[in-house]
Amino acid sequence: MTRPEKHSLTLKGHRTSVSLEPEFWAAFRALARAQGQGINECAAAIDAARGDLGLASAIRLAVLRDLQARAGGSEGA
Repeated sequence: MTRPEKHSLTLKGHRTSVSLEPEFWAAFRALARAQGQGINECAAAIDAARGDLGLASAIRLAVLRDLQARAGGSEGA
């Protein structure tokens, strides 16, 4: 098991910290690259659509959905 790592992101001009496991950070960066975005831009899009869900959870779910879509599966979607 790896421990979450805290990184700073900028959303709407404000810095915020998000804690994710290193594997999720790597997958999140890959997701942003695949969408032609930086991680701040990608995080802002996720933030805008997350509702009451915490940002870290919303990022994990976005990563999961992307991986499922690329694998051709949609379990839990």
